[in-house]
Amino acid sequence: MRILNIYVTKDFVVTGLMAVIVMTFGLMGTHLIKMFQALTQGIPLSSALMFLLYIIPTALSLTIPFSVLVATMLVFGKLSANNEITAMRACGISILQIISPIIILTFALTCTCLYLQMDLSPYYSNKAKDILKEAGIKKPTALLEPGKPMQYENYNIYIDDKNDRNEIKNVQVYILSKDMKEWEQDITALSGRIDVDEDKKVMKIILFNAIIKVKENNDSQPRRTSAESIEFPIDYGHKFNEIKVGDKPQYITSNELFSRTILYKKRGMNVTRLEVELNQRIALAVSPIAFLLLGMPLAIRTSRRETSVGLFISVILAGAYFISIMILAALYTKPAIHPQLLIWIPNLFYQIGGAIFLFIIARR
Repeated sequence: MRILNIYVTKDFVVTGLMAVIVMTFGLMGTHLIKMFQALTQGIPLSSALMFLLYIIPTALSLTIPFSVLVATMLVFGKLSANNEITAMRACGISILQIISPIIILTFALTCTCLYLQMDLSPYYSNKAKDILKEAGIKKPTALLEPGKPMQYENYNIYIDDKNDRNEIKNVQVYILSKDMKEWEQDITALSGRIDVDEDKKVMKIILFNAIIKVKENNDSQPRRTSAESIEFPIDYGHKFNEIKVGDKPQYITSNELFSRTILYKKRGMNVTRLEVELNQRIALAVSPIAFLLLGMPLAIRTSRRETSVGLFISVILAGAYFISIMILAALYTKPAIHPQLLIWIPNLFYQIGGAIFLFIIARR
């Protein structure tokens, strides 16, 4: 019996570990794109690599549950297809005896996911955002990216090109009205320069031989003037401080989440979003158990050796689960329907359905 348990557990661990590595790398692909974009904007390589390192806990909190499902489908599907499970049961070994080490391992992975979801993931996600924020302060010229408009207060600034000497080409600046609905001035220049005052954390955009179009209420046509040079100061320190990453529920740890929930309740404030965030983290953390309970009877029932079939079913099941969680979490704006409770529906469906299915197979 011990040899049999080691055999099944070894297959499960190896398959699950490979799934974690592959899926974590795949999930981080989108962040790799962000990292390369940050590098092209002039952000230091060390900061970009630290950003990538800090998002690993978030990736693992999602790929570990998925890997449990993949390993379950592949390992038990193969055992069933090779009639190994039938042979084990013919020798008097029950399904529960076969899967008992896997259940213990899955429980340990669930505890790991709980720690990742509740503390590590939000903490390091916040640090990842802070890295880009601090890197932006160290390299404020990264704010101006060729081909992309930058909005600062009532300025909308667009540049076509920028070189290492902070010289810019084909610049267009719209100065918008207070309500941000209409433009008041349209300023264009073929060339310009960016000057940075690191002490005051102010970046000046200086345009040369600028053409200015001023839109006035009484005139049907804009008034056209010119200037030898014109500059726009941007307080980039203030701009980055406006990014309140830490205020978002997904970036605070469980202790802060509990404390904020209690404080808001005492003040009579709406805590639905905080409660949804807390329940979402716990629901995602216990998903390995749900995937094991549902995946195992499905794998035994389908009895397929082909890896592609097991992977396809895994993607369908995991996709349906995660999409359901995301949709229900988005209902935090409707506290009347109690989204913090509805978010448990996918878990209950997978766990209860899987347990019943497993019981039926075990009775045969």
